[in-house]
Amino acid sequence: MSLTKNTKNTKKTKTTRSPGKETEGILVRKPGPQELQPARTHRRRRTLEISLAIAVPVALVLLWQLAAVQGWIDDRIYPAPQTIIEDGWERAADGELWPDVWATLKRVLAGYAIGTVAGYVLGLLMGSLSLVRAALEPLLDALYVVPKLALLPIFLNMFGLGEGPQIALVAATVFFFVWISTMAAVLAVPDGHRDAGQVFGASPWQMFRHVLLPASLPAVLVGARIAAGVAVLVIVASESIAASDGLGHLIFDSRALFQNDVMFVGIVCVAVLGVVFSELVRIAGRFLTPWAPRDRGRGQS
Repeated sequence: MSLTKNTKNTKKTKTTRSPGKETEGILVRKPGPQELQPARTHRRRRTLEISLAIAVPVALVLLWQLAAVQGWIDDRIYPAPQTIIEDGWERAADGELWPDVWATLKRVLAGYAIGTVAGYVLGLLMGSLSLVRAALEPLLDALYVVPKLALLPIFLNMFGLGEGPQIALVAATVFFFVWISTMAAVLAVPDGHRDAGQVFGASPWQMFRHVLLPASLPAVLVGARIAAGVAVLVIVASESIAASDGLGHLIFDSRALFQNDVMFVGIVCVAVLGVVFSELVRIAGRFLTPWAPRDRGRGQS
């Protein structure tokens, strides 16, 4: 590690080679709190991160509440958070909210499972076999850039009204994210890892189990986590167009009826659902890949 003269907590020493001649010596860095008390420093850092993560949303909600109470915004269009919470609690207690939440959740889970499995299998094949990649990559690249909502009429023609088009749209969306991340992760496995497996006489299954899988899985799970959030976005848009229930239908139907408090209840539920789903995928990834570096945005533990 190179140090400059302006480095914090450093001092310059001088050595004398001969009488009357002084020469500059090395720079010595004094250990800071992070080196002397790493556990305490980490706890302070983690406490600060959690405090900021909580304080910023709370401050925005309080500002929103104040603006609605003081009349800075029209509370008929932007209801106060207190009104939204009260309405959401009432709808949940009456059992009116849960059918829509469950309808959206089951579509997301089913589509996510199908799209993840299909994308992972094809990504492995295309990342491992150059001929499969040459045959399918141009076609899949062309389909990838097509807006996924544009495929909804096709799925409606294929599956009719009901759950089929919603699940198929989520699966198609998730498929491309997982396929791209898986193929890229397999291609990024260093040649040295592959050569080592070949030197030890690994079979194709052993090469996959002990080389390709552990080396590529962390990047694959990053794509799966992104796909989890996108799946929630897509299902809300799909339900607003071709569904009679679900949170997407609740949001856009209440907007048409000028029930803006109900609309915001649906938006809050979608936000919570997306955060929880994405976080569950992240936690599952940590358990599946204990050898992978931790998410630096979450702090080290």
